[in-house]
Amino acid sequence: MKEDLSLTTERIDDFVVLLAIMQQMDLPAILDRHLPRHWLQQGLSWGWTATIWLAHIVSQGDHRKLTVRDWVRQAHSTLQQVTGLDIRETDFTDDRLTIVLRHLSDTTRWQAIEQELGEHVIRVYDLEEQPIRVDATTVSGYRNGGEDSLWQFGHSKDDPTLRQIKAMMATLDPLGLPMALEVVSGEHADDPLYVPIIDRVLACLGRQGLLFVGDCKMSALATRAHLEAQQQYYLTPLALVGETAELLPAWIEAGVKQGDGLTSVLDEDGERVLAQGYELSRTCVSGELSWQERVLVVRSPAYADTHRRHLEERLAKAQETLLSLTPPVGRGKRQITEEAALVSAAEAVLTKHRVQGLLTYTFARESDQVVKWVGRVRGGANRQQQVSERVRYQITAVERHEEAIAQCVCTLGWRAYATNAPPKRLSLEQAVREYRHEYHIERGFGRLKGAPLSLAPMFVKREDQVVGLTHLLSLALRVLTLMEFVVRRSLKQQGATLVGLHKENPRKASATPTAERLLQAFVPITLTQVQLPAQVIRHVTPLTALQQQILALLGLPPALYASLAREIPQTAFPLRE
Repeated sequence: MKEDLSLTTERIDDFVVLLAIMQQMDLPAILDRHLPRHWLQQGLSWGWTATIWLAHIVSQGDHRKLTVRDWVRQAHSTLQQVTGLDIRETDFTDDRLTIVLRHLSDTTRWQAIEQELGEHVIRVYDLEEQPIRVDATTVSGYRNGGEDSLWQFGHSKDDPTLRQIKAMMATLDPLGLPMALEVVSGEHADDPLYVPIIDRVLACLGRQGLLFVGDCKMSALATRAHLEAQQQYYLTPLALVGETAELLPAWIEAGVKQGDGLTSVLDEDGERVLAQGYELSRTCVSGELSWQERVLVVRSPAYADTHRRHLEERLAKAQETLLSLTPPVGRGKRQITEEAALVSAAEAVLTKHRVQGLLTYTFARESDQVVKWVGRVRGGANRQQQVSERVRYQITAVERHEEAIAQCVCTLGWRAYATNAPPKRLSLEQAVREYRHEYHIERGFGRLKGAPLSLAPMFVKREDQVVGLTHLLSLALRVLTLMEFVVRRSLKQQGATLVGLHKENPRKASATPTAERLLQAFVPITLTQVQLPAQVIRHVTPLTALQQQILALLGLPPALYASLAREIPQTAFPLRE
């Protein structure tokens, strides 16, 4: 008699690794401790629902709710074995995922989750005391907004014509691990957002003497005073406003006079000069608090070259625009007939391109006489004539003041940084290098807004869902950064590299692989299940040497995938509707 059998195949790829890492982070349990569960609720807890959803988001690069249910259906058997839970397809309906986002949007619950997760991750992964970077980004969208809406117009580098929300984030170096995230409406200025996010980081880390690094918007006196009062250190470029704008020219002049006496900052190879500078000390006062602050006046050759190119571009554009103010006489060529109008237009051009004193122009008054017959009758010997003067002003030349331009170039590339850290804690050379690592947090923003998390565009409408989804994706960002950090640290300790991550160059070796390439190395892996009347037989695609090496670097068991085939239940687990 021919036996009945059924054959099913599941693409398991990288989500098995992702779930194992999130279990190492204790993420499901931490979420369950803070997300309320109704006493009549059936099915998965909110912690496990969010964790499996996160695995789907990172693995598939899709945060839409409507795709999760189908994905769970095709990976059902594997998900049950990895989690040890009875998973229903209805655990991942749109309504249940909406409830997860609503819970994550609650500010009190979210801050408690971040604090416990941060403390656990730092302890388990033995993270060293490193600088904390704080910065903000915006996410734009085609939204209606409203008076009390999160979606508002504000300063944006993405698209100023669209409404936006703003996310302020603090990350831990060197991995760029998010420690705190705050979502606010898009019209908020960055300055008042620093102190609350700093306090949340301090509540998690609970120690003094940390170094906080931020851009010039963190240089507000109130923010620096708050860090000083908390006995923490800061490093930030001073914004070119107020007192700093008045003092900087004198600081630059003093630096130019020092010449070779400036302290040089070399690259890691000791061959190229990254920056040169000097420092001075001053007393800062905020209310009843006063402290000593070091001002580091630094010139970067690369920064100076960039500004020099921009200056040349502005000079060329201003010269072209000045000459175009007075075109040759011709049809459709409007002429300037008053000297005051020409001077006003020319000065506006110099001001717009910021080249006052660097360019000069000369102009000439041109006139000719036009004879016209008076009246409508045909001209004749006795016809009266009228003579009028037609005047136009012509810019004859635009000259560069090379000496003034050379002096201006000498002042380019300078920037003033402020810090309250003593020289033993943060020398001038260390300060320059620390600030040059600002890309760590920018890379996190890039991951959050781009692939694979793809916060923009955002496929939710309600504002509590917007906040909840941003918080959820920041958890995914933590998973990616931790995975990348652990592998890189293990490779460094072993003095090893990974070969085979780059399909375009299979022999290329890397000691600093990205999390995205590490996960891509697990594609494709398939679990095949043959269901017989008396037993279920499973087979998992054998792992390659590269995949086994990655598991070892992550500290995961080598049989992580093979165990899915060995555990053979006596009966199948059909999905319950």
